[in-house]
Amino acid sequence: MATFEIEAAPAGVEARADWAQRHTLTQFLPHKVLREDRADGSILLRSGYDLPEPVANTGAWLHEWAEKAPYRIAVSERPVAGMGWRNVTYAELLEQVRAVAAALVGRGLGQDDTIAILSGNGLDHLILSLAAQYVGVPVVPLAEQYSLIAEAHARLTYVLDKVKPRLAFVDDAGRYADALCLPELNGVEVVAVRGDAPRPITPFSELLKGSAGVDLDAAHAAVGPDTLAKILFTSGSSSDPKGVLTTHRMMCVNQAQLAAALPFLADHAPRITDWLPWNHVFGGSHNVNMMLSHGGTLTIDNGKPTGPAFATTLKNRTDRPGTLAFNVPVGWKMIVEALADKPDLRRHIFKEQQLLFYAGASLPQDVWEGLERYCFEARGGLPLMISSWGLTETAPACVIVHEPIGRSGVIGVPVPGVTVKLIPDAEMRCEIRVKGPNVMAGYFNDPERTAAAFDDEGFFITGDAVRFVDPENANRGLVFDGRVSEDFKLETGTWVQAGKLRENALKGLSGIASEVVVCGHDRGEIGLFIFPTAGAAAEGEVTRGAITDAHLMARIEERLRSLNAHVSGSAKRITRAMVLAEPPSLKDHEITDKGSLNIKKILTRRADLLERLYDNEDPALIRV
Repeated sequence: MATFEIEAAPAGVEARADWAQRHTLTQFLPHKVLREDRADGSILLRSGYDLPEPVANTGAWLHEWAEKAPYRIAVSERPVAGMGWRNVTYAELLEQVRAVAAALVGRGLGQDDTIAILSGNGLDHLILSLAAQYVGVPVVPLAEQYSLIAEAHARLTYVLDKVKPRLAFVDDAGRYADALCLPELNGVEVVAVRGDAPRPITPFSELLKGSAGVDLDAAHAAVGPDTLAKILFTSGSSSDPKGVLTTHRMMCVNQAQLAAALPFLADHAPRITDWLPWNHVFGGSHNVNMMLSHGGTLTIDNGKPTGPAFATTLKNRTDRPGTLAFNVPVGWKMIVEALADKPDLRRHIFKEQQLLFYAGASLPQDVWEGLERYCFEARGGLPLMISSWGLTETAPACVIVHEPIGRSGVIGVPVPGVTVKLIPDAEMRCEIRVKGPNVMAGYFNDPERTAAAFDDEGFFITGDAVRFVDPENANRGLVFDGRVSEDFKLETGTWVQAGKLRENALKGLSGIASEVVVCGHDRGEIGLFIFPTAGAAAEGEVTRGAITDAHLMARIEERLRSLNAHVSGSAKRITRAMVLAEPPSLKDHEITDKGSLNIKKILTRRADLLERLYDNEDPALIRV
């Protein structure tokens, strides 16, 4: 294996550009940030680059590339492992989208109706979604676990009752039969690609026949920037999901912003193989639309970076490596580990990579360096390795890295057209708020939460915190620093940065804790709820909902003492902990649809255990 050293990216545009010429093979746009320090202490950041004119709706991309590159593959999937790829060109995609769009109009669906999509990523799912957008019918893509897991049906029924769909779609009616028989879908036309269910089903092939006599061009012409394209439900910190009103403007502007920040996308048609779910904004809006807007090829990966499904992902990325690659940190970690002893496969997968992108959490530096090694080995230089930051409410990208930086953890600088407002605290940790044409107008049928989401200047209140890489040079970018909304005060009035503390605790309890909840609001000390790994959970006895194995408790105490040895102050010291026997409950909304913990619900539902955590006589208490 080749050996080399990656030096840290230096400050200054010229110095960073020189570093980049030696270490990257991808064209890039240097960061250029305009900063305004205001009298009230807040800081405004904007991009120094102009925002290009976006298209009016997502259908414009289909028409453009069906004309410019009709025979280029637009979307590809392998429906069943071991079978060949199903490929659809841009000409075929536009034709099928228009046929299904005509069928929707022929059924009387319009901009005041909704279509619920209950199953996961798939080519027919995409055709239906684009067809609905083509004629202005909002789609509601939902997490497939809402339908497949009986304990999650309450989430599904809540959303269905709220949006009252005229049509619902699944890929396999048999697999989703239980969900399709919910009373909230009574009277709703259900469309399925295949399979049977104990209720009437319309084959998707019927929609592909279109509908005679429909003025499809007129229906499409009525779709403009402010037309609703999607309602994306995000759980946040409450048990009831919020429906983010996602317009064509939001999605089209965001692709214009990304195109400005990443100019190499226009050089030639990009290709990705991607598993990220379409009920989330990252996979369904960011990645899908990036391919469509640039005439690229999207290969749908029906694997995941979990358990046996990862083998499918690795196979798909081997067959279709692509030129851009998006993943969450755990996915990149699994790829680095899987390729450690496969130099030929490493070179094959990374030989044409222009961009490696991670989001959702911080990428461990050792994983970053592993990817650097593989890329140098395959290409003799680095692709652009970056991250970004945004939310469902922002379509999503508001901040992005678009120059080489040589390290993990930086989320970047504002994209063109977005204004970032930073509200610093005494330690220069900043609450981040945003305003721009890619930011939503509000939540679906939820005026109270809509009003609470914006400050008096119209900035969206994200609840996130960031820090400057270099407070004296905004061009160096921002670093994510947890959730302001999860922070709390001890009874002394001292603020606890719960997100940072959680991250440190998970590192310190690696192999023992699968998740932790930081406790201590209005208490004298910081405590920790520990959800153990499967191996650790098997070690102990259970006493009233908590694990009381002496050996396990001693291991945790030792690890936490080691953590505390490197910090000072009550806001950073974990002095008590308890190992919970019951894992987070999906049925009781302790887990969001994104798989993260709903802290508020956990602390409310387990109030008795919270009291025991602060009872010094409790046998399950680990005192540190």
